[in-house]
Amino acid sequence: MEAKWRWLLVTAIAPIAWGSNYFVTRQFLPMDSPLWGAVLRALPAGILVLLIARRRPRGEWWWKSLVLGALNVGAFFVLVYLASQLLPSSVASTVMATSAGVLLLLAWPLLAERPHWLSVLGAVAGFAGVCLMLFDGTAAIDPLGVVASLAAMLMSSVGFVLTKKWAGGQPILAVTSWQLIAGGLLVLPFALIVEGGVPALDPAAVAAFAYVAVIATALAFVCWFTGLRHLPAGTVGVVGLLNPVTGVLLGTLVAGETFGLPQALGTALVLAGVLLAQRTPRPAPPPLPPPAKFLPLKAPKRAE
Repeated sequence: MEAKWRWLLVTAIAPIAWGSNYFVTRQFLPMDSPLWGAVLRALPAGILVLLIARRRPRGEWWWKSLVLGALNVGAFFVLVYLASQLLPSSVASTVMATSAGVLLLLAWPLLAERPHWLSVLGAVAGFAGVCLMLFDGTAAIDPLGVVASLAAMLMSSVGFVLTKKWAGGQPILAVTSWQLIAGGLLVLPFALIVEGGVPALDPAAVAAFAYVAVIATALAFVCWFTGLRHLPAGTVGVVGLLNPVTGVLLGTLVAGETFGLPQALGTALVLAGVLLAQRTPRPAPPPLPPPAKFLPLKAPKRAE
């Protein structure tokens, strides 16, 4: 049980770092260069992790890295950026929070991890908390932004499950680095064609990109994939609900955003859902063996 909570704490680093990424991107990074933003986030992070892992892909991992890099990194980063441009952050975060339930459902057919009712209940409670915390129902909703957000959520959910399915015998650092580099390289030619050269960055933007690449990407993805290695995919998905909670708390503490009763109740509900999903029901005791049948002893025959 102690080992499970240790892996849960490691996994929680990822959504907390991703939640901080929303604030850093919105405050310090250029908002008109989503393709270069994905490249500058993924490639430095992937190279950094590769220098630590010191292992290149072999055999089928060349094409697997491309598939996972597109799902988890390249297209995902671009779609998330597009969704953040077209939707209020509350709506985008709410849509992305549905990944907790999607991971539960995908893990059943692809990984044979049948969800327990406590995990399902925790995911529902956590999603309700996200809705209460973020969605006020007054903001205009762009259909294209909803499509982009849903596509990002579905692609990353499939990519995370495939990573868990394929990467069983590979080092976590190596698999993470291959995906990040592949995703960055896939977006690079589109960034050059569509957006031209690398955007001009002031010192604050350079520092922000360093944080995004090292903490919100390299460290976060290593922790996330470590959690997927040691925990059920559905459990990891529910832990991911800490992402919007972090965004709201940072917005309140740093940006001076409003934190009222709905945010407090929503945060409490999300945390309760995360804790509920981690509860492991006690296994039923094994059935008692049937009582032994004693045959009556026959009296010895008398000698005639």
